[in-house]
Amino acid sequence: MENLLMSQKEIQKYTAISQCLQGQCTTQEAARIMGLSLRQAYRLKQKVRQKGVKGLMHGNRGRTSPRRLSDELRDQILSLARGKYRGFNDTHMGEKLAAVEGLPLSRATLRTLLREARIPSPCKHRPARHRSRRERRPQEGFMLLLDGSPHDWLEGRGPSMCLVAAIDDATNRVPWAHFEEVEDAASYLRLLREVIRRQGIPLSVYTDCHSIFTVMRKRWTLEEELAGRQQPTQVARALEELGIRLILAHSPQAKGRIERLFRTLQDRLLSELRLGGAKSRQEANAFLHDSFLPTYNERFVKPPLQTQKAYRSVPRGLDLDRTLSFAYPATVGNDHTVRIAHHILDIPPGLHRRSYAKAKVIVHQLLDGSWRVYYQDRLLLERPAAETDPLLRTLKRPRVGRSYRSFVDLHSQPLPSGG
Repeated sequence: MENLLMSQKEIQKYTAISQCLQGQCTTQEAARIMGLSLRQAYRLKQKVRQKGVKGLMHGNRGRTSPRRLSDELRDQILSLARGKYRGFNDTHMGEKLAAVEGLPLSRATLRTLLREARIPSPCKHRPARHRSRRERRPQEGFMLLLDGSPHDWLEGRGPSMCLVAAIDDATNRVPWAHFEEVEDAASYLRLLREVIRRQGIPLSVYTDCHSIFTVMRKRWTLEEELAGRQQPTQVARALEELGIRLILAHSPQAKGRIERLFRTLQDRLLSELRLGGAKSRQEANAFLHDSFLPTYNERFVKPPLQTQKAYRSVPRGLDLDRTLSFAYPATVGNDHTVRIAHHILDIPPGLHRRSYAKAKVIVHQLLDGSWRVYYQDRLLLERPAAETDPLLRTLKRPRVGRSYRSFVDLHSQPLPSGG
């Protein structure tokens, strides 16, 4: 007795036709059950009456394809795959079979033949990781995504720039963005300062694993091992002092919202800057803040799930300029000076000419270039920025190959140990 394999759909058709032939239902009812026209139901009914269950099956079932490779050719190809062309990938082997052996085969046919013979491909392909779409945060200010986009924003009309921007996860609102010379810690501190001044303190920020945000070195210093944690970077320290949670993304897809923002801006903003005739970074920033961002937010902002904002107001007594600055622990020398990257700061005497020699202090350089020195949270020295300061010029125009670490190097590094 011949065994026939039938699909569920064919079983359903055969059951309906059999009931119709036995008089249990009409042909019209069987056609309705099978989802076919009445004319097609009559055709199937006639085939089942003549051939039985085989009348429902395709005529080519069980037949060998006329395009199937002969057994001799299959054996020849498998012999070459195991011997002469062992270790070749599917595409490379197909090229060799066509060019050298005179056996033209498509890559799909060769791949099927080799896999059926349990000959694996030497190229190991990692299976795609499962990724699920992350739901938006419910409130505006709950999470901001930060990133930078180096691009030819002026299309050759001016210097190269990097657009540093923040986008709200709940609403797609861009609370602030600005053009910088390079993507560095100072640019993100300026971005955070403007966002906090205009909106408030967000609950969290989502960034990539750039060395601006996280320490990249594997080895810990002795002080870090004793403390049980690595010293944070300048931006991470500022976020920690502000109570902002730092979330690191380990793939571009994880922060796809700001990636899509830059894709949109590289289309729309690029054209608008060309139309506005911007030729410098100052002109580009003025156009971005005065014209583009208000229009963009009005066009692309989405309503949040909850209307109440999650931004926090700046606590009373918090010095925002001090927090959003570059902090370096240092030790006061016997001559009452503090040296930071070849820069010397003279510490004045304290009350009753108290000496601060050997004292552990924190030196802050603010974003405007001025200096502050704190001892146990008490201000010892405040010095304005000087245009003649050689290190300030280094900060403005970083150069490569200096004999000492410039501020650009310091800004991208974690805080020095000690203090």
